[in-house]
Amino acid sequence: EYRGLVKHTGGCHCGAVRFEVWASADLHVFNCNCSICTKKQNRHFIVPASRFKLLKGADNLTTYTFNTHRAQHTFCKTCGVQSFYTPRSNPDGYGIAPHCLDDGSVQTIVTEDINGKEWEKAVKEHKTIRNMSKP
Repeated sequence: EYRGLVKHTGGCHCGAVRFEVWASADLHVFNCNCSICTKKQNRHFIVPASRFKLLKGADNLTTYTFNTHRAQHTFCKTCGVQSFYTPRSNPDGYGIAPHCLDDGSVQTIVTEDINGKEWEKAVKEHKTIRNMSKP
């Protein structure tokens, strides 16, 4: 258990992939405009790997990478939903899709736009994004 955090559970559409994540009940979600996030409407919040646990479905995940191949875009082989992934900005953490969380554990969501079209500049100028995966 993590002080001041709540346990969220979630997963893909078909239920083959399930996870739990410890995070605030008040989520800080990034809305990125890079090519893949735009196509997938990928909005996500970032947590350290130590606060994420895959409960089931490891064998049902597949991964897509492109460009630098640092981001690991995992998704369910059955329904195609990406409920979490490893972001380029935080390769030691996870980006969690808030819309894949089960109802009841989120109080508020604040969304911040990030200019992923100019990824290097945006991450360099952002004051906290690189540290979001630190415990």
